[in-house]
Amino acid sequence: MKLRDEMPELTGATGWVNGEVTKEELLGKPTLIHFWSVSCGLCKEAMPEVNEFRDEYEDELNILAVHMPRSENDLDVAVIEAMAMGHDISQPTFIDGEHKLTEAFENKYVPAYYVFDAEGKLRHFQAGGSGMTMLRKRVNRVLGKEEK
Repeated sequence: MKLRDEMPELTGATGWVNGEVTKEELLGKPTLIHFWSVSCGLCKEAMPEVNEFRDEYEDELNILAVHMPRSENDLDVAVIEAMAMGHDISQPTFIDGEHKLTEAFENKYVPAYYVFDAEGKLRHFQAGGSGMTMLRKRVNRVLGKEEK
């Protein structure tokens, strides 16, 4: 995806954890979509910070998790659900067992973070376990908040 591209439709899930959402339900408020995998150590390390975003920006920012399997071992829904519970992932989680959403995003990384504005246009993308300060700055910019 390129900056200003439209958010893809949230279709092709092989399952959902913590409820299901549609693209239409996310529009009208900025959205952070993060890709993760049960076999990704960096994803597990970053989860507390993602949860901070969820809690801090609860009324201003939608957060959607996308579980992107990296191997056959990552397809067990019970393991995904247990990992979500164990890492306090309470936001809706799209299980992308067939990589439909991964392909729509042209995503190759976990963790990966996509920040969309209220109209559903991509405003920021980053991948990897570090850079949460930059992610916070981009989220604040999309929310129209002053830099601290």
